[in-house]
Amino acid sequence: MAMAPLIDPRLGDIEDDGSSTKQRSLFALAGSLLAEISLPKLAAAWLILIVLPGMLLGLAPLIASAWLAMISRKIAAPLSGLWPLVLLALVLALGWIGGRPLVRAAERGFWSLNSLAVQPGYALCREGLRHLAEHWLMPRAGAEGRARLRAFTAAVAGLVLCGIALGLVALVWPASRWTGNIADIASPRQLVVPALANAVIVVSAYLGAAALVWGIADATMDQPRDLAAFDEPAPAGRIWRVAHLSDLHVVGERFGFRIESGRSGPRGNGRLTRILARLEAIHAAQPLDLILVTGDMTDAGRSAEWAELLAELAGHPELASRMLVLPGNHDVNVVDRANPARLELPTSPGRRLREMRALSVMGAVQGDRVNVIDPASGRLGDTLSGALEAQRRAIAAFADAGTLRLSAGLQRVWSDVFPMVLPPRSEDGLGVVLLNSNAQTHFSFTNALGLISVEQARRLAQVTRQFPRACWIVALHHHLVEYPKLATVFSERIGTALINGTWFVRQLSPLGDRIVAMHGHRHVDWIGECGGVRIISAPSPVMEATDEQPTCFHIHGLATGPDGRLRLLAPERIEIAGYREQVETTGE
Repeated sequence: MAMAPLIDPRLGDIEDDGSSTKQRSLFALAGSLLAEISLPKLAAAWLILIVLPGMLLGLAPLIASAWLAMISRKIAAPLSGLWPLVLLALVLALGWIGGRPLVRAAERGFWSLNSLAVQPGYALCREGLRHLAEHWLMPRAGAEGRARLRAFTAAVAGLVLCGIALGLVALVWPASRWTGNIADIASPRQLVVPALANAVIVVSAYLGAAALVWGIADATMDQPRDLAAFDEPAPAGRIWRVAHLSDLHVVGERFGFRIESGRSGPRGNGRLTRILARLEAIHAAQPLDLILVTGDMTDAGRSAEWAELLAELAGHPELASRMLVLPGNHDVNVVDRANPARLELPTSPGRRLREMRALSVMGAVQGDRVNVIDPASGRLGDTLSGALEAQRRAIAAFADAGTLRLSAGLQRVWSDVFPMVLPPRSEDGLGVVLLNSNAQTHFSFTNALGLISVEQARRLAQVTRQFPRACWIVALHHHLVEYPKLATVFSERIGTALINGTWFVRQLSPLGDRIVAMHGHRHVDWIGECGGVRIISAPSPVMEATDEQPTCFHIHGLATGPDGRLRLLAPERIEIAGYREQVETTGE
């Protein structure tokens, strides 16, 4: 008779719930974080991410004014002889050569502080006021009441942050200094306090003005609402069938549990196997045009997880040839699946390695079908495979060695390939734009935050202008707006947010009824609109359910007609039945 274990390892134990937000509260996770976090790493990360960009930003006016003062003295001096002219030319040349790097460094510092502090600060204030108002002031408000409340709290958040920013400017102004001279080079330590004060004033002034603008813009724009009705197809129009999957969270072990769900979710990858088999049957009966996976393909971006995903897709080549994938926060931002207190330094090659793993799989799945945007012309450039070919050896060498030098050489590879574009096959066809919405975080506890870069928004506008009659799916991982319903906990509103989501909605609004935005991340089944943009949130067909519970995904019909408008047809809901594995513990 076989001996049964006292604890069946296939069912997991408390260790599998260590980082689960479904099994443990954020306060419990925060307590573990405070007990385990590396304080030297935290101090170094603050130095690299906050202090150094602030110093560069604050030093810029001091260096620029010192250089201008030197120029003015040289010009005012009597220019007799050759040497004064040579010295003046040398000073001008040094200023011209060194000035551009200084401007770029100051600009990078400013936008770094903006993405790390300014936009998250505004989003935190806005969503905090909304959460407070919806739960305490108007808990029974209807959809219209919540829409008005959201608009009002956005305006209040702008006013509050503007007041705080002006207060900071007044408080720090006495320590600031805006002119420098060459003598300062002899005592650079005396510039630390003025430089930091300058940075605080510049960023606070920007925060005050931007918060007002953002607050007014968010208050006056249309608020998110459930979609009123689906469209009917045009009599002579084309219809595309798009299966929308998201948040597959593939694990690398046969009985592995997911980070978020722990033991309250499914084990292993059996549900994904059943999803692909169901898609295969659907495609055989009525062909699919696209299978869109909007991020979190893996649970922690580990090599074994990507290997499992590719192994599953290898058994379904017809599906893989129609599949488009993009990265989620679990694919690139999870530092340590077992320890939310794990912190990476910004200089660590760990994140770069996770990016290169994801990029390698994206190249294998869709590399010959999607294009990147040429930065010089703003038009569609090479295919993803072609763009990566020049970096093939460097990426392989980095994956093998993981050194800082090799990591630095790949610094721009990740950002340069987004957005990826599946171009329309005809001038009035359907194209797909794949965005990277993951914020640059180096901390497992903050891995879920999102941010759309200005560069990606600009490239998206360029490619849609290149095809003025085409319609588009704009695909990203993070949700653009909070859904028009009560959030149960505040962490749902801010811990997983697309920090500049409402700004991005305003960038998409001019495209109007030619686009539909599709995302995942929240595992929520919702279809609505905001600012004239229709938004589809995909439920996870894997998460939010144990082995025996059913899950679902949707197949969306997208149609065009003579009016050029993209029509969103009623979706087809595909249910994936649960499956309870018989676990033998008696040995009989």
